[in-house]
Amino acid sequence: MTTPAISPAIEVRPAEERDIAVLARLAGELGYPSTPEQIRERLTNIMAAPHQATFVAVINGNTVIGWIHLSEARSLDTEPRAEITGLVVDSDFRSGGAGRLLVERGEEWTRQRGLAAIGVRSNIIRERAHAFYERLGYAVTKTQKVFRKTI
Repeated sequence: MTTPAISPAIEVRPAEERDIAVLARLAGELGYPSTPEQIRERLTNIMAAPHQATFVAVINGNTVIGWIHLSEARSLDTEPRAEITGLVVDSDFRSGGAGRLLVERGEEWTRQRGLAAIGVRSNIIRERAHAFYERLGYAVTKTQKVFRKTI
């Protein structure tokens, strides 16, 4: 009889400076190549901003396998909400529960801030991500185009 593989326990904690190299590698997996220096500068600014947070999924006490970045969104036309601005799990660890745990931690952060909603924008080509969010109870509320101008 074969013994089923036991998945390592996944913990979620705030991102720390020691995670920078892995955060950069995972940003590349997400499609946004970044150097550790770029991630260091970004993370430093995020950690200093009370309206943003970054959490990592960790196995074996210190192996980072994913991250989520959240930001509080405030505008004149809608009530304040949280936005998942980035979520990635190492391709070797996908479908193992890390993404769900990261989103749950993001939802907890949202509630702690007194916000009633959390949203996420996902590229139209990321069908697997869309199914993931729908399984977690997220609903498509609109389709849009994103415009950007370099200044």
